[in-house]
Amino acid sequence: MASSKDRQRKLARAKYDRQQARRAEREHRRRRISAGIATTLAVLLVALGGAWIGGVFDEDAPEATAADDCLWSPLSTTNNTSLKEAGTPPTKDVPMDGTDTMTITTDKGAPIVVSVDVAGSPCAAASFSYLAGKGFFDNTECHELTAEGALRCGDPSGTGQGGPTYSYYDENIPAAPAPSASPSAAATGAVVYPKGTVAVVGNPPGVNGSQFLIFHKDYAPAEPVYSILGKVTGGMETVAAIAKIPVVANAGGDKVKPKDKITIKTLTVGTASVAPSAAASAAPSSSVQS
Repeated sequence: MASSKDRQRKLARAKYDRQQARRAEREHRRRRISAGIATTLAVLLVALGGAWIGGVFDEDAPEATAADDCLWSPLSTTNNTSLKEAGTPPTKDVPMDGTDTMTITTDKGAPIVVSVDVAGSPCAAASFSYLAGKGFFDNTECHELTAEGALRCGDPSGTGQGGPTYSYYDENIPAAPAPSASPSAAATGAVVYPKGTVAVVGNPPGVNGSQFLIFHKDYAPAEPVYSILGKVTGGMETVAAIAKIPVVANAGGDKVKPKDKITIKTLTVGTASVAPSAAASAAPSSSVQS
């Protein structure tokens, strides 16, 4: 008999597949009208990293319609007091193509500029744009330097449990590396999260909100679980400097908490958010080493 967790995983996958099929149908209609020709769109193949999706199975969870681009699943502050009410992003007319620019200004150096992959992660991009517009990330703490080689930010509570009162699915998880006949190659794996990758991180995996990782070194897991949001295009010297900060034990006893507090002063999304002077100071330097 299948376990409850297996059943929940199958239900979550089925619901996600329905959402993706609806998105593909909408995109098909849009292109057919604008171009005047019929096109066939492939439904995105997605590897779900979540074991279950928090809030998806609530009786009052909204159902997506054929016109919806993204499904935001409600989360309760009663069950998780670390969540912060911020409303929900739009479900319709979500941008599905191109890239956007996210600028993270910290107290540790030049701004970190990220090229957001809107085409690969439209719902994550929409969520970050929405939350940034509400100042959700401003004056928040990057609370971890993870053992995987990433800076973890985006939780207003600074506990690793916080985020907005909604979640969304994984969209852009890299494919797992192909098995190798070489024991040494199999042990190291392929680099699926290169240095500079920015990925959303859910708690539990697949229940994504506002938290994100900025990898300061290559990461080669056997089973990728983080959905990619974009990549750093400027300010890697700031990321490299932050990575050198010593870590101490957090409240849970894990040695991942930066000894020096790292504060996001502002996080904005949109090309207009990068002032010329900030963009110049954030330009990547070829001499930076991790």
